[in-house]
Amino acid sequence: MAVIEASSPVPVGERVRRSPLVLGSPMATAGVAIVAVILLAGILAPLLAPYAPNAQSDSALATASSAHLLGTDELGRDVLSRILYGIQQDALAICIAVPVGALAGIGLGLLCGLARWLDTLLQRLFDVMLAFTALIAGVTAASIIGPGLETVIVTIAVVNVPLFGRLTRTSVRSLERRDFVIAAQVVGAPPRRVLTRHVLPNGVDPLIVQLALSLSMAVFIEGGMSFVGLGVVLPQPSLGNMLQKSVNYLSQNPFYALGPMIVVTLLVMGFQLIADGLTRKLLRR
Repeated sequence: MAVIEASSPVPVGERVRRSPLVLGSPMATAGVAIVAVILLAGILAPLLAPYAPNAQSDSALATASSAHLLGTDELGRDVLSRILYGIQQDALAICIAVPVGALAGIGLGLLCGLARWLDTLLQRLFDVMLAFTALIAGVTAASIIGPGLETVIVTIAVVNVPLFGRLTRTSVRSLERRDFVIAAQVVGAPPRRVLTRHVLPNGVDPLIVQLALSLSMAVFIEGGMSFVGLGVVLPQPSLGNMLQKSVNYLSQNPFYALGPMIVVTLLVMGFQLIADGLTRKLLRR
């Protein structure tokens, strides 16, 4: 991992150079484009969707036509419209949950640098959290607050806390003996300032990569939880619950399943491409 030998924050020029939009990586550029198009389609769903997401018609399980580009579901609802509104649920979940989990994990990881006993305690906490899979965390959250988008957000956030916590703790331990950190301590900088001003900016590269990977993972978690009935509750559309309901109607309207499946695949692929580009640029120099 590259380390900037300076006590000041990362310069603006360096931040721009590190931006995924200017990585000079075709993979990252393609990933950003894919994700941006899909999320923009979800944001503009009220303008792009030809029908309301829950509007029913007499044409149940109709195949693709000029009236319904991806056909209809078992209740005659337009599949394309429900996909567009379902993207909103994914976007809302990942854009809230992943940053919350990342900030909580980074905060706990920085605390590991304050005292050895606190480091040990937080490491055991991370171990316990990592022992719970996303499904177990989702079942636990659903049993407490019930199925819904809130449960998805809580699950994604909880799953990401130990990931970012461990990465931040590793950066703290690897940088705490660097000259610029020791110099800051010698001149009397308080531990909190040393960690936030000198350690964190110089250990941010793996956190940026993990952010892209976590966004990809969040799409899977939302889809999986909604598929098993722990996530977004019908009739509110989501990509996961659309896949779950479409299983029984593959022969009548294959686009009912293919539509949300393709969107999920493209979202995951887009975030993975961004992560690959960031890895090549930030961690392999």
